[in-house]
Amino acid sequence: MMAIPDHHRANFQTLLDAAMDGNLALMECVDAVSGEPRYVVCAVGRSRKEYLFTPLGHLHDGDPFAAYVPPAP
Repeated sequence: MMAIPDHHRANFQTLLDAAMDGNLALMECVDAVSGEPRYVVCAVGRSRKEYLFTPLGHLHDGDPFAAYVPPAP
């Protein structure tokens, strides 16, 4: 079994914190490589009068159950 890297754990904690505070947004973006539209889950913060959006992941197009294989027991 692979260990989850610390930076992914930190990003997941950011996601949980943002959800608890009601500071999540779903943004339509463009994939930097393919140019395809992506629907990105972002944590929302503020810096003075500006909003800061931190992308945490995108929603999967198609069947996510077919795209991922869970870890073996």
